[in-house]
Amino acid sequence: MASVVGSIYGGIAAYFGGIVDDIMMRIVEILLSIPYLLIVILISIITDSKSLGTMLIALTLTGWCGIARLVRGQMMQLKSQEFILAANALGVHPMKIILKHMIPNTIGMIIVAITFDIPGYIFSEAFLSYIGLGIQAPATSWGALASAAQQTFTFYPYQMLFPALLIALTMLSFTLMGDGLRDALDPKQRK
Repeated sequence: MASVVGSIYGGIAAYFGGIVDDIMMRIVEILLSIPYLLIVILISIITDSKSLGTMLIALTLTGWCGIARLVRGQMMQLKSQEFILAANALGVHPMKIILKHMIPNTIGMIIVAITFDIPGYIFSEAFLSYIGLGIQAPATSWGALASAAQQTFTFYPYQMLFPALLIALTMLSFTLMGDGLRDALDPKQRK
């Protein structure tokens, strides 16, 4: 969800440029300056809930900003390409140019960015569940399991080891997948 919002937002900012781009990017910078933990706490208080939905809303509110900046930068380069200039000359609607020409040409970069963002989201969910702001019983997550194991760590240290190990391995897997996708989708690597 964050990637779709970020891609469209960054595409609009890059396409229109000028004052529209300046205003839209200042909004992104303001949102990026707000810590996600503060947003999670505020949404938990407002909704009086510590559920998965609350956490997803909080992480999505600022999660799209990084993708928007990446897409904007890539589309600023695409904006001066001949096929975009030809579409403008033919009078194609700006939203159609963004959705049909510019975003598909940045999809490789978006996929790589998503695979690099997933470990961050996994860690955020585990951390929030560990400190008691994320998923709560009877539902469970690796962070909630690690938090429950903290009370018996002296006697049963393996209960903390398994959730921590699985978090680390999952994050490493997505990072390595992102590296592989970046190398596979990099046009400079193709021969």
